[in-house]
Amino acid sequence: MRLLLIGLAAGFLGALFGVGGGIVIVPALTILCAFAARRAAATSLTAVMVTAITGSITYAFHGAVDPGAAALVGIPAVVGVVAGTSLQQRIPVRGLSYAFAALLVIVAGRLLIA
Repeated sequence: MRLLLIGLAAGFLGALFGVGGGIVIVPALTILCAFAARRAAATSLTAVMVTAITGSITYAFHGAVDPGAAALVGIPAVVGVVAGTSLQQRIPVRGLSYAFAALLVIVAGRLLIA
């Protein structure tokens, strides 16, 4: 049931604000479902793949997709995912947790200032 609720919240917030994977799914899986950081990240990326495809199709029906811009963001993102996944396997879990928490604090601060 928790996984279903996490998915529902991530999908809703993803459509509403463009967030969901790292900001909603990873913390929820680690806090509510006791997933290890690596397992939560891997699960999140897989779930994001499914939601990204669905969201892209939905936005395309509304004429809101710019394929050129999507390719310019998406293709380098694939390289980034491979590099990030490789690096993540070498960083201690505690270091990953602190780095992720710091990233969330920075993003929150930027959103409050903007």
